Amino acid sequence: MRDTRKAWPGLSLYERFEEVVVVILTGLIGLVIVAAVINLCFRVVRLIIFGLLDPAEHSVFQAVFGMIFTVLIALEFNHSILSVLHRQESIIQLRTVILIALLALARKFIILDASKTEPLTIIGLAAAILALGAVHWLVRDQDRKDTQAGPGAAPPRG
Repeated sequence: MRDTRKAWPGLSLYERFEEVVVVILTGLIGLVIVAAVINLCFRVVRLIIFGLLDPAEHSVFQAVFGMIFTVLIALEFNHSILSVLHRQESIIQLRTVILIALLALARKFIILDASKTEPLTIIGLAAAILALGAVHWLVRDQDRKDTQAGPGAAPPRG
């Protein structure tokens, strides 16, 4: 926030608007994260108190890890928004969006009951993960090339 206050006079109207939106979104997502963590804690404590946290019970672990992944996804989303506020990036980067989508699909696979899910749905989710993984690899490879070229180098053509 201190950096934002220092930079505020030199920002354009749109950049100021973007900063305000980022602060509001960060606060709202922060509230959602806090609520999700509190809910997760209550559910885990209830499971322990009532003796339902049985290692052999697959559905309980699916539910708990699904909730944990939800919190991790929200944290990553919030982190990507905060990078705009810290002036590390001017817009949300494609790599971050792909990472969040991969986390969401991984969460889906964790909570998925394979015995009750259509095979075509599983194939579709697997294809989506492979496609996102390939795009992530390509974007990561491009970032590596840009880093090797140096900060003053012109971006590669093509």
